[in-house]
Formats: sequence, C-alpha cells, structure tokens
Amino acid sequence: MKTDILEQSFSTYFNAKPEFIVRAPGRVNLIGEHTDYNDGFVLPMAIDRAVWMALTPRTDLTVRIRSLDLEVDSAFDLHSLTKGEGWIEYIKGVAFELQKDGYDLRGFNAVMTGDVPRGAGLSSSAAVELATARAFASASGFDWDAAHMARVSQKAENQWVGVNCGIMDQMASAATREGYALFLDCRTLEYQHAPLPENTAVVILDTSTRRGLVDSAYNERRSQCEEAARWFGAKALRDVSVDDLKKGSGLSEVVMKRARHIVTENARVLEAVQMMKADNVKRLGDLFNASHASLRDDFEVTNEALNQIVECAQEQSSCYGARMTGAGFGGCAVALVKEKDAREFTDAVAVAYKRKSGLDASVYVCKASAGAGVIERP
Repeated sequence: MKTDILEQSFSTYFNAKPEFIVRAPGRVNLIGEHTDYNDGFVLPMAIDRAVWMALTPRTDLTVRIRSLDLEVDSAFDLHSLTKGEGWIEYIKGVAFELQKDGYDLRGFNAVMTGDVPRGAGLSSSAAVELATARAFASASGFDWDAAHMARVSQKAENQWVGVNCGIMDQMASAATREGYALFLDCRTLEYQHAPLPENTAVVILDTSTRRGLVDSAYNERRSQCEEAARWFGAKALRDVSVDDLKKGSGLSEVVMKRARHIVTENARVLEAVQMMKADNVKRLGDLFNASHASLRDDFEVTNEALNQIVECAQEQSSCYGARMTGAGFGGCAVALVKEKDAREFTDAVAVAYKRKSGLDASVYVCKASAGAGVIERP
C-alpha cells in the first residue's frame, strides 16, 4: 500500500511519523478536448492513479520535500521564492499563488510519490499541484475549497511554470466524486457529477509516445481559436453555435477547421452528458469516435501512434468508442468498453498496436476515483 511505503519512507528520512497523508489523482478526459481554454465544456474523470504526500508541519517557513520516485530532495523558504527548474517548481508555484491570495502558510517536511505516468496526458502536473495545495491546507489549517484550489493551481502552472493550460485538469483532480465523471463548465466552474454507464469499463491506452506541453503547437492552437472567436464577435468559441459556423466563410481554412473542432466538440460534450444520464453507452461511444476524427482532421493534434492505437481499439467488437485524450501529439487514448470483456480487450489492443506500430502500449482499466483529499488512517 502507498500509505505504508510513505510512512516508512518519511520515518526513515525525517526520523518521525507523518501527521498527514494527502493524495490527488490524475485524470483522463472522456470527451471535450481543447475546449477548456475556449470557455467550453469538458467531461474528465479522476483515475485511480495519484500523487501522495506524507507530511508534518514545521515551526518555520521552510518546505522540504523528498521525491521517492526521482530519489532527490529539495527545499525552499516560503518568504524568498525564486524560480528555478525541475519538479519542485510546481510546488513552489502553488506556494507562491496561495500566499499571493492571502493564505498564511506554514512550512512542512514531506515525502512524495506517485504513479500517474508523466507526459502521458493524464495530468501528473495537476495531481502534484493539488496534492501540494492539500498539503498546505493540512499543515496551515485552512479550509478546503475544491474549485478555488483548482484556480490557484492553474495560476501556478500558467504564471510560475509557464504552461498556458486551462482549468480542466486541476478541477478534475480537485472536485471529482468516486464512480462519476465531472461535467464542468470552464467559464463558470459550475459542475455536476455524471454517472458512468453501467457494465462499462474505461480503458486508458498509452501509446508510449511523449510530447512536452511547453511548445509552440499548443499556443498556436490557442491563438487560432482566439482569432476565430474575434471574427465571430464572440468572447470565446463557447459562444459560437454549430449553425454559426456556416457564416465563417471569411476565415482562413486552417482557422475555420480549428473553430469547427471546438464548436462541435462542445456540442458532443453536452450530448455525452445526456447519454450518460440515459445510460446510452452506444451513442456515447459514437461521440468518442467523432471526437477523435475531429481532433485528427480539424484540430490536427493527433500523431501516427494515437491514430493507430485508436484504430486498434475501434476494431474490437467489445469497444463502444475510442479517442485520443489530453493535449495530443502523443500520450494516451481512452476507450469505452464492455466491462465483462475489458481484460480480453486490453490484451487484443496491445498485440494489435505492437503489430501495427512496433511500439509497446501500456493498456489498463481504470476506476473513477475521488478528488484530492486527506487519507484517514486507523
């Protein structure tokens, strides 16, 4: 158990028992890709892979953290934060934004570990940020507000780390409920819990290809979406309807394609929520497939490996639908599968993908987990 490893490691490293153990999950986005920074709708699900921290508050302003996975430790002072490089920047960024927001923070000693694959589009960075926010809440004694802590964590990633991400990842890690996906309005941060269809498994398909987020492609897509919104006279593409797209003939072909993906993807998310409530898994799968085609052809953020693994999944009779998930250009896809056939599906896709691409895929069934929290110990 992770908690046992954490407690033992904390005792070894700090010669004491931790007072708190906190966790925050990674996420897989079921549908609604690149809509978050367009004020749109998303449908993520927290997964049963997470970042854990064991910690004890200090009496001074020093934060000292040992990463068990990287086998390195780092320390910083809360009143003299300076930007550097590496994993600790996500933690410093959250500390900076919390203090800017008026929170009176205490330092702490901590050990940290996680099993969210890095760079796979499952939001390991948001899991680190929300685990950090939970750690500060526990050490400093302030009340937990999931939506507000998601906003703080997003600002940390935008302004401290320099990744211009939307709010979805942080909200999924902060506010989800076990057994449900999170239907989120990225403009208002209003959300509701959408039930997963009965007898259905969510399967993550990791292509073993990776891409960093801090590069030109993401920011280029974002600026193209903003250009399209301005052309339509809208605050964001969230405010543009599918019918409005017919009036977009004055846009360049590439900007029109970007707009078409966002507008139709928002419509797919809204329909997907209704299909989940109606337990209509067949139509939900069709929406997954349509989403992937749109990301491939209109938003152009897939790569060969993503297209290959999605095709391998869609070819299985037990698969309702599959699509890339995350920012794209590598990482993971997600499939909706008959629960009773999930094991057979994972084996078949791994074999087919290896044959098609020459790469080894990590394919695993995941459960919808709860958002960031403090682990109760006996």
